[in-house]
Amino acid sequence: MATEAFEMYRQSEIGYALTETLDEMVSSGVLSPDLAITVLLQFDKSMGHALDKHVKSRAFFKRGNLRTYRNCDDVWTLILRDVTFKNEDIETVLHKVKIVACDSAVLKKPLEPITCHQCQP
Repeated sequence: MATEAFEMYRQSEIGYALTETLDEMVSSGVLSPDLAITVLLQFDKSMGHALDKHVKSRAFFKRGNLRTYRNCDDVWTLILRDVTFKNEDIETVLHKVKIVACDSAVLKKPLEPITCHQCQP
């Protein structure tokens, strides 16, 4: 499971949109399949970097029911029901929540550090 970046971000809304757009571009001949794969790999790395370095908000759940949990290859999946989430601004109750959590210690450090223009001096 040790890879450079987790591919789970591809299952987010923005990941689906990117994958669909890349598929259309490859199908129409605008983009090569190799370049589309390179873009997806960079997306995986960039999402991890952005969440690690640029997201400062924290959310807590106060109450709810843990319905299902599993751990497979250091990836935890939790299904929660009727959960009250709270952050700095909002408190809300969600009927069903799926949390996928990965141990970042299983990642290999990339040969080139992942940086963005915001992180550069």
